[in-house]
Amino acid sequence: MRAAIYGAGSLGTILGAYITRKGGRIELINRNKAHVEALRSKGATITGTVNFTQPVTAYTPEEMSGKYDIIFLMTKQQQNAEVVSFIKEYLADDGVIVTLQNGIPELQIGEIVGEERVLGCTVAWGATMKEGGVCELTSSPDSLSFSLGSLQAKPNARIDDVKSLLELMGKVEIDSNFIGSRWSKLLINSAFSGMSAVLGCTFGEAAGDKASRRIVQTLIKESIDVCAAGNIKIEPVQGKDIVKLLDYRNRIKKAFSFFIIPIAIRKHAQLKASMLQDLEKGKKTEVDAINGVVSAFGRKVGVPTPMNDKVVEIVHRIEKGELTPSFDNLTLFK
Repeated sequence: MRAAIYGAGSLGTILGAYITRKGGRIELINRNKAHVEALRSKGATITGTVNFTQPVTAYTPEEMSGKYDIIFLMTKQQQNAEVVSFIKEYLADDGVIVTLQNGIPELQIGEIVGEERVLGCTVAWGATMKEGGVCELTSSPDSLSFSLGSLQAKPNARIDDVKSLLELMGKVEIDSNFIGSRWSKLLINSAFSGMSAVLGCTFGEAAGDKASRRIVQTLIKESIDVCAAGNIKIEPVQGKDIVKLLDYRNRIKKAFSFFIIPIAIRKHAQLKASMLQDLEKGKKTEVDAINGVVSAFGRKVGVPTPMNDKVVEIVHRIEKGELTPSFDNLTLFK
């Protein structure tokens, strides 16, 4: 079996290092030549909540050859049409693309390669690229889990092979309600990644500040409400029923939800959103594939999403240079 991680940035490098460290065979592919060269010459150095260096196999896209049975896709969604059209030429006839991306990318990818050749995977941990070959794991080591599934009733036969590879890093759940798992991750990302990008802070800082936490709470509530209206059952995250914990219909439950938010995110408190990392590098973000998806689905089911709409607006203004990520942006929500 031949496997690759296409778009091996911070998350992909750490995943590849773990898999290789436990005896798995996987190739890390990235168009950043300096990163690839550092991986080749020094190995993957993982810092943060763990510390180790692991030799890995790394290539640029131009150096790819042959066919792969499994390709983990970890590029930004803005590039999906171009990237998937490219990598499908390297996919074996019975191969599968596994999406480890934000939002709900499986539909678009399925249109290009066939939905039966796509598996979706949500990642419950975060990372930051520090420099070429060096990535920081920003989540607790006991939170390294994955939820794996398919939009089809019968998943691709490669699902057990994919599960075995991912289990070299952490716990893997095969989810029959994968769209519900996607929304679990989207709920968290829209709230915490959205505010991390807007405020220029970590998840923990977004939850710790009371004014910011009120917005985080409302962002979560909007996701819960649009899913309820769309008959989508949001799946638990790492065994925790986030709807039961964070939804509210009265002042007492709202106060409990507000109180528990910093506790719920404590294992990921040091996480800095990939959207914020993109903004700091002057790149476009995935905000339309995160908060924008909540807003779009809200319009579809007739549920207002003013806070998610505002996050999208602010992040696009930051992309244009009109604003900078700062806690000063809290005033824009009033």
